[in-house]
Amino acid sequence: MKKHFRLFVGFIMVVCCTSCNPQNRTELATNDKTESKYFINSDSPSSIVRNIEQDRNGSIWIASWEGIFRTDGKSFTNFTNKVSSARFFSVLEDSKGNMWFGSIGSGVFHYDGKRFRNFTTEEGLLDNNVVSIYEDKAGNIWFGVFGGASRYDGKSFRNFIIHENEMDEDLKGKTFSERPEFEVNSIIEDKTGRLWFATRGNTFVFDGKAFTSVSHLGKPFTNVRSVIEDQKGNIWLGGNDGLWRYDGNVFTNIAKGFVGFIYEDKKGNILTSSETSEGWALSRYNEKSLTNKIAVVPEIIKANEGMVFGILEANDGSIWFGTLDGVKRFDGKTVNSFNAMSSQEYFSRLVATRDNC
Repeated sequence: MKKHFRLFVGFIMVVCCTSCNPQNRTELATNDKTESKYFINSDSPSSIVRNIEQDRNGSIWIASWEGIFRTDGKSFTNFTNKVSSARFFSVLEDSKGNMWFGSIGSGVFHYDGKRFRNFTTEEGLLDNNVVSIYEDKAGNIWFGVFGGASRYDGKSFRNFIIHENEMDEDLKGKTFSERPEFEVNSIIEDKTGRLWFATRGNTFVFDGKAFTSVSHLGKPFTNVRSVIEDQKGNIWLGGNDGLWRYDGNVFTNIAKGFVGFIYEDKKGNILTSSETSEGWALSRYNEKSLTNKIAVVPEIIKANEGMVFGILEANDGSIWFGTLDGVKRFDGKTVNSFNAMSSQEYFSRLVATRDNC
């Protein structure tokens, strides 16, 4: 019965996620020593978790379809259930200790420790669907939205729009009331001060004056879901074309197959969520074995039959990651799932990702 269940899950994943990722899959080895434990917790999120962040006080913030949750690792509180019923995709603590929560359809919410403030297109935000949030070195807050990106300097918004294969600043005050194409999935500022924008269209680099499309051998990087800069200054891209590393001169393909999220832990290991022959997995590339000449096989620390989203290494060294059915925590040996779910609920949420993953 369990075998048939997994086969059916695999079939549903192919049907539901064709629009979100390619058909080719990376063959990886599975760590059979990983154990799983389930904890029924009615206060924790039980649906899709898109992003996770730990604040300066140690609290963990979880962006989910049910709202923003805060946890100390044991108890959970839905922090936005009295503020908004929107689905949340992104969360950020800025350098001043303020929290930012990006929603789908209701703009972004700012929390200063006492009160909430909501920013939408009426305040100048480019679009009300906020997929990613990032703070640059100057303290500006960037919002990756459908159709482009918005920069907030604490007073006003400066907007940048994607036009098919190009991206540039909007000087006419345009906003999108509906969801246009090409959302910005991820934003970072590299050590040279350039900003990278990973979108469902092309990937762009912004030097403060102009946007340049990022390409390799004449082919642009498209549908990149995650971009990071590691401790050594390398840029990592993950998406339709697999996992890539850029050292400032050369692009190196580390792995093929769809990669949804990239994260660097404190030791310099690279963690990814990717599609494997057995479904989705949370993988770890050992820092010592990563070279420009060798594409190593990652160590699997969690195989999963559904999608894996945001990743966080908490202060205690545990790895938190989002899934279709809530948030999970890996302590090095055991994966703790805070919400057990029936197969019927699982399939319903799996199908629901078709238009939202």
